[in-house]
Amino acid sequence: MSQAPLQSLLDLLDLEQIEENIFRGQSRPGVVPRVFGGQVAAQALVAAGRTVPEDRLAHSLHAYFLRIGDAGAPIVYTVDRMNDGRSFTTRRVVAVQHGQPIFALSASFQRYEEGLDHQAPMPPAPDPETLPAAEERLPAYGLDPAVVDKLLEERAAVDLRYVDDPPYGRYGRPREPRSQVWFRANGKLDDDPLLHVVLATYVSDMTLLDSILLAHGRGGWAVGDVVGASLDHAMWFHRPFRADEWLLYDQESPSSSGGRGLGQGRIYTRDGQLAITVIQEGVVRVPR
Repeated sequence: MSQAPLQSLLDLLDLEQIEENIFRGQSRPGVVPRVFGGQVAAQALVAAGRTVPEDRLAHSLHAYFLRIGDAGAPIVYTVDRMNDGRSFTTRRVVAVQHGQPIFALSASFQRYEEGLDHQAPMPPAPDPETLPAAEERLPAYGLDPAVVDKLLEERAAVDLRYVDDPPYGRYGRPREPRSQVWFRANGKLDDDPLLHVVLATYVSDMTLLDSILLAHGRGGWAVGDVVGASLDHAMWFHRPFRADEWLLYDQESPSSSGGRGLGQGRIYTRDGQLAITVIQEGVVRVPR
């Protein structure tokens, strides 16, 4: 498979430095005509990471989506060097468009050290190679062909495979609010640890709210029966991983109410190491 889609994504996530602590990134529209939340989170993490010593690895991020991003305009990222300690480094990043903040992120980086080690076990899941790829699965759901084309284009850089049907394949049939996907970059990545963390951050926003929709038999933004947007997003990076090797994203929703829904996920390496924990709340409204 051509690495062109992956290279296009890497180019998108790359930033131009325009001044010390100030970076500029470009955008592109997704399935909905606004900046994809995973893109702005990943770009903000790139901006933070470029101001951090090389021996410090990202261990957490906490972010708020403040305004809808304009996919037709560049985004300026300003980095506040909040703290440089002996073990930990903290950065705050604000993304600005048209003179207004659209996104704010705090990220922490740590120098490697040994410590106590335990983890939740990896849940059972079928091998990713036994699951159909998106280009095989998506056309079978009866979606608008234009939506299918846009989804495939948006996700061409990532091989993302649902263990069970996605929300638009379960339309009108509520089920347990759990979802699993396997994912990996569609090509080989450099060894820079920040790059793998950034790619995982980008993908983490693609499917995390699916489990909310599954609980209510809603097909989601792909079929237009709900209106949704990310509100906040948090990630903890526990152990080393590669985003160009298979990762299992195990997701569930413990609650939805008041026009909001909560998703939480754990990302495991194929050999069972818990690599990342993710929690996100989003707006989930049923149009009148």
